[in-house]
Amino acid sequence: MSLLRAGFTLAELLIALAILGVIATFSIPKLIYSSQNSQYNAIAKETASALSGAYQMYQLNNQVTASTKISDLTPYLNYVSVDTAGANIIDDSQGLGTITCNSTNICLRLHNGAVLLYYSTMAFGGTSSTNAIWFNLDPDGKVTDGVNGKSVQLWIYYKGKLTTVGTIDPNSCWSSGCNASPLPSLDPTWFSW
Repeated sequence: MSLLRAGFTLAELLIALAILGVIATFSIPKLIYSSQNSQYNAIAKETASALSGAYQMYQLNNQVTASTKISDLTPYLNYVSVDTAGANIIDDSQGLGTITCNSTNICLRLHNGAVLLYYSTMAFGGTSSTNAIWFNLDPDGKVTDGVNGKSVQLWIYYKGKLTTVGTIDPNSCWSSGCNASPLPSLDPTWFSW
C-alpha cells in the first residue's frame, strides 16, 4: 500500500502568487490613500478644535469686536514656528494652486506637521452673526501636487461658530468682502465633520 503525498505543484503556487499580486496591486494603494485621508481629517478636526479654543480664550480675556484680527487669536494657539519669509509653500483651498508664506500670508507650523495660514490684515469686519475670519489648513504642510491640493478652509464666526468653506452661512462676510453662498466644491473629499 502506497501513501500519496498531497501538495501543490509549482504551477499552482505560481498562479496563486500571481493572483495575490494582482489583489495587492489594487488594494494596497487604496488602503494607504484611505489611511492618509483619515490622518488628514483627524489633523483638521484637531486644528478646528484648537481654533475654537483660541477664540474662547480670547473672548474670556478680551472684548471681541469688528476689528478683532486673526493675529489676536494666534497667541492662544499651540504652534511650533512662524513663517513670514517664504520658507513654506503650501496648498491653497482644493483646486486653487499654492500659497507662499510671507509677511501678509502668515504660516504657523503646528506640532502635528500641518501648516495653518492666515492673512495678517483679516478682521471680522462687523458684529453680525455672518461676519467671519478664516484660515487655510494644509494638513501635510507641503505642496502635494500644486493643483488639487490638500487644504481646507476653516471659518470662525463673530459669535464663535466654526465651519468650513463648504458649510459657511449664506452671505458670510469678513473685512474684505462677502460670499453669497457656501462653496462645497472647495471642501476636500477627505474632510468631514
